[in-house]
Amino acid sequence: METTSIVGVKLDVKGGAGAVNFDVKAKLEEKERRSQTVVVGFSLQLTTKPSIVKFEIEGTATLTGKDTEINKMLEIDPETKVPYIFQKVYQNTFTAMYLLSTILNVPPPPIDLLLFRRGEGALAEHVTLEPETAETVEATAEEKLADESETGT
Repeated sequence: METTSIVGVKLDVKGGAGAVNFDVKAKLEEKERRSQTVVVGFSLQLTTKPSIVKFEIEGTATLTGKDTEINKMLEIDPETKVPYIFQKVYQNTFTAMYLLSTILNVPPPPIDLLLFRRGEGALAEHVTLEPETAETVEATAEEKLADESETGT
């Protein structure tokens, strides 16, 4: 994984006490596909409610391995409604966001934000993946599986 940009913006100078919820917006775009390798561009934007801080992270994740394993990482987790690859991206970018939150003196996002299941008291109030890019990746993964079954590979 390679992070190409990370930004932390303190939106409220006073900070804030009390409960903080995080909204997550994410984009996923397949950049390149070769035999046993897929390069995926990602963009994450985390904002808080109340409006205290905003984190924006962009980069690429390179998936290598068997095509079936790669396609599994691109699938959407039925519990979280987020592709498995984003769980890995978030885990890898969390440290940078945590450090930025310390420097800015704002609440950090939870380490397992994207792993929370609905209804378990998660701090993630709203997690979305932009539909156009999600459908593009899903369609590509499904097309690849169809191609493999037709060719017998």
